[in-house]
Amino acid sequence: MSREALADRLRLVVITDPHLAGPRGVEAVVKLALGAGVPMVQLRDKEASAGALLPLALRLRAATRRANTLFIVNDRLDLAVAAEADGVHLGPDDLPVAAVRRIAPAGLLIGYSTDDPAEARRAAEEGADYLGTGTVFSTSSKPDTGRVIGPEGLAEVAAAVSVPVVGIGGITPKNAAQLAGTGAAGLAAIGAVMGASDPGGAVRALMEAFGQRGVR
Repeated sequence: MSREALADRLRLVVITDPHLAGPRGVEAVVKLALGAGVPMVQLRDKEASAGALLPLALRLRAATRRANTLFIVNDRLDLAVAAEADGVHLGPDDLPVAAVRRIAPAGLLIGYSTDDPAEARRAAEEGADYLGTGTVFSTSSKPDTGRVIGPEGLAEVAAAVSVPVVGIGGITPKNAAQLAGTGAAGLAAIGAVMGASDPGGAVRALMEAFGQRGVR
């Protein structure tokens, strides 16, 4: 996949959270997001084991494939491969990008999280296809969140690398427009979609606010 094509698919990444999904469940919320045209879904669950998550991952893989949506697994390369996901998203505590690139199947997308321009350059040089950068705005969706960098910090990372960059952290339809001029390819949202009463409406509102109108 070319960087231009990937950047287009990164305009909105919905990241799952079983607690925010509540009694509806992650799968039901994701299906509503898919119906609204979300171009990428990332399965994220810091508590469940890979074995426990595999059935859900396989169902989400089937649903995202039908919707022509990219499917990414957070942290776990083994789960990503087992579910035939499109990619894996890594953080500083996971295996290094270079190591994952050596053992990953050909064509597997690798994302990496950082808010530091120098680290972003290193990750890109080691084989990261895209970067997740934040915390852009204050958020309670991720307890492991770091410092708030604002749109300015996002712009610094985007300017430092040639791979696409996605802003994450506290992004809602009300503030998404502030990121349209940062050079970021898109947005990542957890609470704004997973906790929304109308997840499909939230997806459409986020993409419109960022300047990407319409459904694929």
